[in-house]
Amino acid sequence: VECVTAAITPVAVIKSASECGRFGERVMTDLFGDTEPVGPEREQLAPGAVVLHGRALAVQVDLLAAVDAVAAAAPFRRMLTPGGFRMSVAMTNCGAAGWVTDRKGYRYAPTDPETGKPWPAMPAAFLDLAAAAAAEAGFPGFEPDACLINRYEPGARLSLHQDRDERDTGHPIVSVSLGLPATFQFGGPKRSDPVRKVALRHGDVVVWGGPSRLFFHGVLTLKDGEHPATGRTRINLTLRKAL
Repeated sequence: VECVTAAITPVAVIKSASECGRFGERVMTDLFGDTEPVGPEREQLAPGAVVLHGRALAVQVDLLAAVDAVAAAAPFRRMLTPGGFRMSVAMTNCGAAGWVTDRKGYRYAPTDPETGKPWPAMPAAFLDLAAAAAAEAGFPGFEPDACLINRYEPGARLSLHQDRDERDTGHPIVSVSLGLPATFQFGGPKRSDPVRKVALRHGDVVVWGGPSRLFFHGVLTLKDGEHPATGRTRINLTLRKAL
């Protein structure tokens, strides 16, 4: 089995690490040993759906520093589903709108329900990566206005679902994986469709839109482990055009 190894550039890490907080500072732990084995650089999942392996590695420090900044203003929380169940994944948001769930249902809200304040502004590092990755996947001009940040700890999972709360599903979704590896599930337009399992590692970016935009997807239960950049957690950025 062939694999491509993407190493962190020591100079780039040293230059930016001083700006990082709880997540970003861990990138310094192993400048020469923290390589991320990946599959083919580009992996097609379905028409309109692609994995860009290692696409976020070059900006990982900036992304993780931005996650720290967002979480400082809008802390992670485990939201309640309309059915009354507490989600295993902790979440926060940034951008013009944030995805929320409670007894009232799933929706986008302009303010954080816990503070009543607007969600933190979308970091430039998120916007730049999302636009570039979407363009590489065949969706030029993508300008997300919402980013859901998920924090997975060992044992957390995300069941199969569709992203359909956005006003216009003609725009793609860009999903960025950071930290512990996870198994991403990508199915079809029906929940009963066969599901493809995809190994996602630190720095991988998944983009789907067009004919695949409403395909069911999810994340299997996260296995325990330790990652130099995030510790015993996986961070996922889901960037969407919600409004």
